[in-house]
Amino acid sequence: MKSALVALEDGRIFHGESFGAPGTTAGEICFNTSMTGYQELLTDPSYRGQIVTMTYPLIGNYGVNEFDDESSQPHVRGFVIGELSPVASNWRARASLEDYLRRWNICAIQGVDTRALTKHLRVRGAMRACLTHELTAGEAIARAEETPPMIGSDFVREVTTPQSYEWDPEDRLSRAWSIVKGNPDEVDEVTENGQVFKKLPPVKHRVVAYDFGIKRNILRRLRQHGFKVTVLPATAKAEEVLALKPEGLFLSNGPGDPASLTYAHEELRKLIGKVPIFGICLGHQLLGFAYGGRTFKLKFGHRGANQPVQDLVTGKVAITSQNHGFAVDADSLPANVEVSHVNLNDGTVEGMRHRDFPIFSVQYHPEAAPGPHDASYFFDEFARLVEMGRS
Repeated sequence: MKSALVALEDGRIFHGESFGAPGTTAGEICFNTSMTGYQELLTDPSYRGQIVTMTYPLIGNYGVNEFDDESSQPHVRGFVIGELSPVASNWRARASLEDYLRRWNICAIQGVDTRALTKHLRVRGAMRACLTHELTAGEAIARAEETPPMIGSDFVREVTTPQSYEWDPEDRLSRAWSIVKGNPDEVDEVTENGQVFKKLPPVKHRVVAYDFGIKRNILRRLRQHGFKVTVLPATAKAEEVLALKPEGLFLSNGPGDPASLTYAHEELRKLIGKVPIFGICLGHQLLGFAYGGRTFKLKFGHRGANQPVQDLVTGKVAITSQNHGFAVDADSLPANVEVSHVNLNDGTVEGMRHRDFPIFSVQYHPEAAPGPHDASYFFDEFARLVEMGRS
């Protein structure tokens, strides 16, 4: 392997060995604390424009497979790890991580002291960086400094669907899978390699989803809870949404600075009070702007599957999966919007609920791919809101 380095805009250099695709890449560098789920992370559109560091030391040990992609391609600018596993050992694996990154032309580096890098980012904050096996340290620092900052960026236009579509019209992509057969009445198909696909429930509600960078598992989970989903581009007008006569509206996750998406703020403002709404991640932040609030950039963000969140109504704490670098400013929200959940690490807003209309949102990922399933009940809550709206 060729030597490579990661240069931060503040001049800090981390050395390692190149793997994946050769070359040079630049973007905002951040870290994720998940122990598994690197393929879902790589293909999460919310990471568009970012170089991701994994804090877990050994990555690639179970390879990659077509079922775990969260979108049609990886979106990270680069990948930084401590150690690349020389063996991909899993019965579902179809390729190694290195082959996968090379196929998609993603630059990566291993052998980095990711603990030191993470501690540096926690102290100094998220910043721009350059990952390269071609440039000198000085040239790489200059490339990092030339990279546009995350504040003010609109990566949503790069990842949203170009046109509307109906998710999973044949009801095959959304089926939950297992290796346990369980109740035969719940089984839809058993494949040759032993994967069990479970039957989907009947469609109860028809909803529209704004695609700001939506993950496939969100769409799967919506269908598994009885929703039939029509997906619209991020630039769709409120009139287009209402013309479909949806029973509910879902606002997805996505990348970049929510403050820069003024076109979304305006359309969502028109939809408040017209239809039940459930927003997550970027969708949650965009609702904040639609309410008249604002966001701010976190020092180093919340990224990982171990973020503690407290429900302020029940007092219960959930361990959640998160990926965001901005947060809603609680003091900017109007009186008819209440903060429903907070992050127990730093007290930032993790959930909001409208006092007058059937609208709620959370900053984290209830579909949890990867991560714990503590927050999956929000899909049932959305169904209850839709039922109330129907009656």
